[in-house]
This record gives sequence, C-alpha cells and structure tokens, in this order.
Amino acid sequence: MAKLRFYYSAMNAGKSTILLQAAFNYQERGMTALLFTPEIDNRSQVGVIASRIGLSANATPFGPTFNFLTHVKEQLQNNTHQICCVMIDEAHFMTKEHVKQLTQIVDELRLPVLAYGLRSDFLGEPFEASRYLLAWAEELIEIKTICHCGSKATMNQRIDSHGNAVWEGEQVEIGGNERYISLCRKHFFKNQAKRPE
Repeated sequence: MAKLRFYYSAMNAGKSTILLQAAFNYQERGMTALLFTPEIDNRSQVGVIASRIGLSANATPFGPTFNFLTHVKEQLQNNTHQICCVMIDEAHFMTKEHVKQLTQIVDELRLPVLAYGLRSDFLGEPFEASRYLLAWAEELIEIKTICHCGSKATMNQRIDSHGNAVWEGEQVEIGGNERYISLCRKHFFKNQAKRPE
C-alpha cells in the first residue's frame, strides 16, 4: 500500500545517504525511483543529491512553482522503466502546496513517497513543508544523530566562521558542517540564553 513517509532528523544525521541507499535498492531490482532535490541546494551542484560520505545521484531539481504531481504523471506516461517510488531530499524546502501534491501522488497514482528533511530551522521554528509533512504523512520516521554531549540531537544551530551561534538571517541559508551543528534541546537553548538583545 502506497504511503507518504517523512524521514526527519537534525542536520548531519545521514538523510541523503539513507535516501541514496534506498534508491539503489530499487535500482538493483530493476525498478526506478524518481529523485528530487531543491534547486537552491548547490552545495554539490544543482540537480545532484550528494551525501557527506561520497555517494551521489542525479535528481530533478524543484523550485517554488514546480508541480510534483504533473511531473510524476508525465514520467509515468513517458518512462519505459517501472517507476515504483518518489524520493525527495531536503524536503523541508518544499511548500505546503508541494506537500499536498505528494499526498495526491500517493492517493491518486498509488506510488509511495519518501520525503527526507529537517523539522525545524536554526531558530527552532518549523519549516512550512515540515509542518504539513508531520501533519499529513502516514508514517513519521526519525533518523537519529547526537549532540556533542552524547544526547540525542534534535535541533539545528547556525554558526559563524568562529563557531559562534547565529540568531539572525533568512530561514533558508544553504550550508553544511561549516554553517550548522546538531544539538540536543538543552544545549540549543543554552546557546539561545546567550543571545544578545
């Protein structure tokens, strides 16, 4: 039975690695997974899902006006391979409308959709897409990582070039280990208590 699954975690938990492994499992069995990544994520290059351990795969880039439902329908009509799954990396960069389109892919096209992303931003505020993935997905799967103290990390802290917490800026700022660290809630709020007025 097709379902919408939201795999969520803090930064650097291996979401992209898990997505790429799942896509490879489909490929190994002669099935096709449609892969998507946000066009604003240019850390590797636009249209490529890349993990920190060196795995990568081409993906269709999406932006704010992209229509997942229309695109998947077109691929089903034109593809000679059996499309079995839809996978989205950095799913928190989607919009509410995108998440609705994913539910339609599941409900109307009967394809499973696996979305991988963050729940919250560097201020502890939820991303728009994550709110709706948490509300509308049939399955919520946490991918765990740890804080420097050894506790489970659930928060994402943006840092500057000196490792200091950053508390201002746009919600979306692309970056990796040089811009973000994963923290437990206790250490995230300890940093927030030091926030200048």
